[in-house]
Amino acid sequence: MINGIENKVVAITGASSGIGESTAELLAAKGAKVVLGARRADALASLTERFQKAGGQAVYLQMDVTKRTDVASLIQLALNEFGRLDVIINNAGISQLQLLEDTDVEGWEQMIDVNLKGTLYGIAAALPIFKMQGSGHIINIMSTAGISIVPTMGVYAATKNAVRTISEALRQESKGRWRVTGISPGFVDTPFVGNIKNESIRDVLTQRASEIAIPATAIAEAVAYAIAQADQVDIGDIVIRPTVQD
Repeated sequence: MINGIENKVVAITGASSGIGESTAELLAAKGAKVVLGARRADALASLTERFQKAGGQAVYLQMDVTKRTDVASLIQLALNEFGRLDVIINNAGISQLQLLEDTDVEGWEQMIDVNLKGTLYGIAAALPIFKMQGSGHIINIMSTAGISIVPTMGVYAATKNAVRTISEALRQESKGRWRVTGISPGFVDTPFVGNIKNESIRDVLTQRASEIAIPATAIAEAVAYAIAQADQVDIGDIVIRPTVQD
C-alpha cells in the first residue's frame, strides 16, 4: 500500500460528526474504504455522498452501538461491500457529568452502555474477522479524563479507563495477530460537550472548550498515523490535548 492507508477497509462508529467525521474524511481522502456507522442516517448519507464525489469509497449504516446486532451489522456491511475489515475505530462516546452524590444512575448507565459496552461490541464483532485474516487493527478513542481524575467525571473516566485496560489486554493477547491503539483526546472542538444534560457543567465546559479546544482534525491525523505504520509496528497510547490544558 502506497501510504499504509490506501485500500484499507476501516469501520468507524460515531462517524456522523466530530472526531468520527474528521477521521472518516481524512482516511477516505488517503484512499481508505470507509464504513460509517452512527444513529443519524441523514448526516451519514450526506457524508457518504461528499466522500464519493471527492473520489473516495464510502458506505454507511444507521446503527446504535448499544445494540450488539447493530455493531455486528456494521462489520458485516464492510465484508459485504469490500470483502474484508482492516481497522475498526470504536469512536462513539457520550459524557454525562455529575457529582457522584447526585446519583445520576441513568447517566451512569448511558455511559457504560455507549462508552464501554459499545466498544466491547465493536471488539466482539471485529475479532473473529481479524483472527481469520491473521491481521487487523483496533483503535479505541478514550479521553484524557481517564488520566487526570477530577470531580463530576468519575463514571465517565471509569468507562474510559475500562477501555484503556481492555486495550492493553487485547494488545498482549494479540501475539502479532492484530494491532491495538488507544487515543486519548483532551478538549476538542466538536459537538460532544453539548450533549451533557447538566446545564451548569455543560456551560462551563463549553466556555472552556471555546477558549482552548483543538480541531478534530488533530485527532484524525493521529488515527491516520497509527494506521499508516508498517504491519509489525503497533502504536500503543497517544494523548492529544491543547498545550494549555491542565
